[in-house]
Amino acid sequence: MIYGYIRVSTGKQTVENQRFEINQFCKKNNISINKWVEETISGTKDVGDRELGGLLEELKKDDILICSELSRLGRSLFMIMDVLNQCMKREIQLWTIKDNYRLGADISSKVLAFAFGLSAEIERNLISQRTKEALARASAEGVHIGRPKGSKNKNLKLSGKENKIRELLARGFSKIEIAQMLGVHRFTLYRFCVKKSKNVKV
Repeated sequence: MIYGYIRVSTGKQTVENQRFEINQFCKKNNISINKWVEETISGTKDVGDRELGGLLEELKKDDILICSELSRLGRSLFMIMDVLNQCMKREIQLWTIKDNYRLGADISSKVLAFAFGLSAEIERNLISQRTKEALARASAEGVHIGRPKGSKNKNLKLSGKENKIRELLARGFSKIEIAQMLGVHRFTLYRFCVKKSKNVKV
């Protein structure tokens, strides 16, 4: 499957320029897009809070993801590296038009995958260290961290923790850090926040 991904930051911007670039590229290379994913959202938003997060979960080995340029994936280097690393680990090809990247199974991609993986590992270690420090600080301040006693169902892991999540977000902790503090995957926290935000601001 070949996917086209388009992102604009505001409603005033148009997706048509990016769509045109991708269509022209496909025409030149005699390929066609099987599915389009478009969204209007800031690139600073966590990937899991965007349509891109759902798309990444949907992609399978040998699928191709095409976007106009790497900056469409995110506004920070680490965010972009995280997406690239996910794609390369799962053998998903990522092509960009303006940057002219063809990330796949060739040796250059493997070198990049190593660099991205190393950078991601360093960042994970830094997050882990910050999380340990945050847990110690939260414990010293009397904040109870952890799921309700006896709760084993994954769907209940974050139940009743809306106030705690709001408090930690207000203190400046990232969602990745909060997910680690609460013992859940970051996507579990993202989905919980999206679901709860319909009724309660999380």
